[in-house]
Order: sequence, then C-alpha cells, then structure tokens
Amino acid sequence: MQEIATFGAGCFWGIEAAFRRVPGVLDAAVGYSGGQTQNPNYQQVCTDTTGHAEVVQVTFDPEKLSYDQLLNVFWTIHDPTQVNRQGPDYGAQYRTAIFFHSPEQEAAAKKSKQALEASGKLRRPVATEITPAGPFWRAEEYHQRYLEKRGAASCHI
Repeated sequence: MQEIATFGAGCFWGIEAAFRRVPGVLDAAVGYSGGQTQNPNYQQVCTDTTGHAEVVQVTFDPEKLSYDQLLNVFWTIHDPTQVNRQGPDYGAQYRTAIFFHSPEQEAAAKKSKQALEASGKLRRPVATEITPAGPFWRAEEYHQRYLEKRGAASCHI
C-alpha cells in the first residue's frame, strides 16, 4: 500500500533530500504544484508568474510511516513563518504549503498547523497554506536527487 503527500517548503532540493532520509518514504520527486500554467518548466516557475510552488511529492508506506509523522518532518525542515521565502530564496514559488490529497490529509494538516501555532515554539504566525492538491508537474530530470548527485547534504543551509 502507498500514499502520496505533497509539500512546498522553499528550495525543493533540500526538502527532497530530507524526506528521502525518513524511514517509510518510498520515493520523493521534485516538481511544481499550485499554479495555473500547464506543464511548467523551471525557468517559467522562477519568473514567479505561473502561480506554482516548488514542491516535493512524497510516496510513503502508511503502515511504516503516518501522514502525521510526515507533517512533523515538514514543520522541522523549514521555517513555516516565512511568507514567500526560505533563506535566500524568495518569491511565491518558495512558499510554505501543504497540498492535501484527501479529506483525512486536510484535517490532519489543519490540526497539525493549529497545534504548532498553539505550542508557542514560533515567534511569528505560521504562514503555511493548506490547499487541495492539483496537478503535480514533475521537474526536469536534472533537478531530481539534485543534492545527492552532487554529494551535498542540504540546500542553502
């Protein structure tokens, strides 16, 4: 059995690498979601005019890893209080976002976000959008496993 989860958290290279290290993740692919342009490419998305976010689509085994556990990873691998930026990267394509694939994922994402906000751990409000998953457009092959191919551990960290 497999499930899909889709997250935007800034530069997709580092996010992909982080999710690939989580036991129970079967695959992670970088791409674009949340925009209006059909089959966008990296250059188009970088113009900040397509509406897409750089995302990672995670395929996971729900018998080994829960969606709630993936959400916990998501919150820790980026700054969810940043609006349209992560580190030196800025623009709507770097926004923090959870694209849910089912009513159960939507409910879990909202509950998790509320719990984080209520925890007092953050000095600013959580900026993460929670929206229905639309089309996932796989990024160009040179972006897949980008950091792994280059022997790097993370993106802009």
